[in-house]
Amino acid sequence: MAATSPASNAERGCFLGVERSLTGKRWEERLDEARLGLALSQQLGLPEIIGRVLAARGVGVEEAEGFLNPTLRDYLPDPSAFADMDKAAERLAKAIGAGEKIAVFGDYDVDGATSSALLWRFFAELGVDLEIYIPDRMAEGYGPNAPALKRLRAGGVSLAITVDCGITAFDALAEAAEADLEVIVVDHHAAEPRLPTAAAVVNPNRLDDGSGQGQMAAVGVAFMLVVALNRTLRDSGWYAAGGRKEPDLRQWLDLVALGTICDVVPLTGVNRALVSQGLKVMARRANAGLAALSDVARIDEPPGTYHAGFLLGPRVNAGGRVGEAPLGAKLLCSNDGSEAAAIAARLDDYNAERREIEVQVLDQAIRQVEEQGPGKGLVVAASEGWHAGVIGIVASRLKERYNRPALVIALDGPLGKGSGRSVPGVDLGAVVIAARQEGLLVNGGGHPMAAGITLESSRLGALTAFLDERLGRRLAEIAYRPALGIDGALQPKSATLELFAALERCAPFGVGNAQPRFALPAVKVAQASVVGENHVRCFLSGAQGGRLKGIAFRALDSDLGPALLQTAGMPLNVAGRLQIDRWGGKESVQFIIEDAAPLGA
Repeated sequence: MAATSPASNAERGCFLGVERSLTGKRWEERLDEARLGLALSQQLGLPEIIGRVLAARGVGVEEAEGFLNPTLRDYLPDPSAFADMDKAAERLAKAIGAGEKIAVFGDYDVDGATSSALLWRFFAELGVDLEIYIPDRMAEGYGPNAPALKRLRAGGVSLAITVDCGITAFDALAEAAEADLEVIVVDHHAAEPRLPTAAAVVNPNRLDDGSGQGQMAAVGVAFMLVVALNRTLRDSGWYAAGGRKEPDLRQWLDLVALGTICDVVPLTGVNRALVSQGLKVMARRANAGLAALSDVARIDEPPGTYHAGFLLGPRVNAGGRVGEAPLGAKLLCSNDGSEAAAIAARLDDYNAERREIEVQVLDQAIRQVEEQGPGKGLVVAASEGWHAGVIGIVASRLKERYNRPALVIALDGPLGKGSGRSVPGVDLGAVVIAARQEGLLVNGGGHPMAAGITLESSRLGALTAFLDERLGRRLAEIAYRPALGIDGALQPKSATLELFAALERCAPFGVGNAQPRFALPAVKVAQASVVGENHVRCFLSGAQGGRLKGIAFRALDSDLGPALLQTAGMPLNVAGRLQIDRWGGKESVQFIIEDAAPLGA
């Protein structure tokens, strides 16, 4: 049996008895009752390990087939279930019929770029020109701004669609309305009872929305708008009247998958179906921009969530972070192979530049936090001269390092721009909205795990105190302890290609469907060495035999790396996940080491 669950775990409340690992985490068994996994595997005729993984994610016998083979037929909701969706579709159909000039105002991240490109491609298929406007992160900041919207109106645009932004842009959209520019808001961020001035506000996180699809990324909501508009045009006879062919909307699911994965929303329900089907479309390389980006990222295998989230996404993002904000959307809209290759190369260069800046800012932020100490509910780092394009990534690193919400702020004279990341169970977006309502922010919003802010530099102390108190209270309420979920114990000799293939049936993995993680009990570490700047590579051997290649990324940033390098022959409990290693034309399984603990820790 590949995966086992020691009987003592239920009594001790943690996996292998690890209360505090080398990264400061408690190892917790994802499946409370091992018999549920066994029963599920027997009833479905699946390997026991698949039953364990499914049961740990709340999948029962009736849902298992749909979970393992997610289809849009089963999961795609009726667009009309979203508040204002029909109103938005009808307004757009009217604009198309009247030949109005339409623009999309998108955010500069991957979700915004994919949403913009999705709408552009659909409208292009209809023979309708759609102008794309992506704001400059440094000069304009996040979300719609009145000057940009007024410029669109002056250029003849009568209807604009905001994507991945707009739900709290009250002043900017009010000014747009005064300038006679109608706006349709397509967003997914946390909403307030008050809605902005708009022809329609489509957001599953509106307080009065009954769709039940609040987990969707903006690109998923944009896809639902495309479905609704396509249906409206069909029902009105627009396609038939012009002798037009109705487009196959599935061809753009690669964009939907990319944006959904990169926005780190739960891969459950409709999101799971969109990503599963979208990755299949991505593998066909029909989108010239994504194909070119895959080439510069040296992806030579069918793409998965890792490729989208860690190789493609950061490059699409790079233009908005340190280069040219519209570049990511422009790439995803390109149909010219040569043009796409040139843009992809520029984005690759920007991404390399972004990594260098990130390292510098992260080092300074860690030193600052170490000097002042983390707060009870929040880690804060702020400084003049930091590049606003990397602060979100640095906030993520601080959150991982200190196991609590983190906020990083780039100060620029009288104003500062900040980006925050949270931990499970702590809704950072809601607290940021509360801070804005208290008058502590110029602007701010987000969702439970991430948020962005603009503030007056003089209010930094007051803001920090407010957030630290609110977040600290919430951490205490939930008795937050950083934890690492474990699906079972695994012996190195059991880590086979066959096991990996069986686990892949549960993909795509992400938030809400975590990649299976296993503990290797009492393994010995051999041939450990530093590779790259701070990664550790080694071999792991178990008491029952077998030898498994392992690698721990960024391990020297914590106690994990030194422990792997200096075991002195003593066994360790090691936790991580399986990954295919393709080297020299051969495939083998390697272990991505995420944590470790001395025996009896």
